[in-house]
Amino acid sequence: MRGTIAVEEAIIDRAGIEAHSFAQFQSLMRPGSDTSSGLSAHERRLFDIHDERLRSMDEHGVEYMLLSLTSPGAQGEADPEKAKNMAQVANDYLAEEVKKNPRRFGGFAALSMHNAKDAAEELRRAVKELGMFGGMVNDFQSKGANAEEKVYFDTPDYDPFWKTVQDLDVPIYFHPRYAIQQDLQAGTKYGDRKHLLGAGVQFHLDLSWHLYAICSSGIFDRFPKVQIVAGHLGEGIPFNLWRASHWINHPFKRGSRPMKHDYSYYWTHNVSITTSGNYNTRGLKFCIEELGLDRCLYAIDTPYDTVEEAQAWWKSIDLPGDQKEAVARGNAIRLFKLPLEK
Repeated sequence: MRGTIAVEEAIIDRAGIEAHSFAQFQSLMRPGSDTSSGLSAHERRLFDIHDERLRSMDEHGVEYMLLSLTSPGAQGEADPEKAKNMAQVANDYLAEEVKKNPRRFGGFAALSMHNAKDAAEELRRAVKELGMFGGMVNDFQSKGANAEEKVYFDTPDYDPFWKTVQDLDVPIYFHPRYAIQQDLQAGTKYGDRKHLLGAGVQFHLDLSWHLYAICSSGIFDRFPKVQIVAGHLGEGIPFNLWRASHWINHPFKRGSRPMKHDYSYYWTHNVSITTSGNYNTRGLKFCIEELGLDRCLYAIDTPYDTVEEAQAWWKSIDLPGDQKEAVARGNAIRLFKLPLEK
């Protein structure tokens, strides 16, 4: 079959559920729900790969999925050794699941980002030994005795990791995560406004900051072949690129900015976006015009959104045939070097 290729599709392994029960996020995802019961139905959807997920793919025309450990994954584990082990176990599990049906599934590596060395070593192992097509990071890395610290990946400390990414020539997908407890206390911006948490608002506001930080850090100047991916139509950044670039290009900014080029340059040379969970036809058309056709990819965001809904939108979208083919499959095959026919 020749269908769509979806590239932001979540799973979980048993060890991941035992380490980070979804009960901790239930009150945020579904206010007023019973936290003692956990999210068993949601966990089942994340566990499922070869049954209902595959049937839905067959029914609605999805040829292939790139699977990844659901957020926050190893980024939610504040202990470095536990996070390292969590990523290794999840990657071994996912690699075995992909082996059961490699024509339909591939994987992104989960990574502990406590330090560049561990992250680079696990990415290299996952790509070279497990056959994965890149890595997935869920915004910042939690750290500290009470998981109160946030570690971002735009500092020189992470240059060894980004060098490995460039050497391996695989993309890193940046995915959002829920706010941590320190940002949910009374008096904080989310603590008094919990209705803003999650995919509708908080996800893109928080992750877009990290993406701007990565782009402005000079990483892409030092490692110009590095490619990253941002879902949900680029977490809103494509619609602000003109203004962000306009101001970073001002004379009083140019002399002190840490990067050589402006944001628009990096978003047309080093960043790709996907449609995951943002089925906005006019928005996608804007991204194609703003970033270029080869920077736009299809994704669903299963099981947080459904295959049926995403495919119904995609089948109705009024793009020219060559553009639709590129977004649906061609760009993903090229960027991730997938073993599929163009």
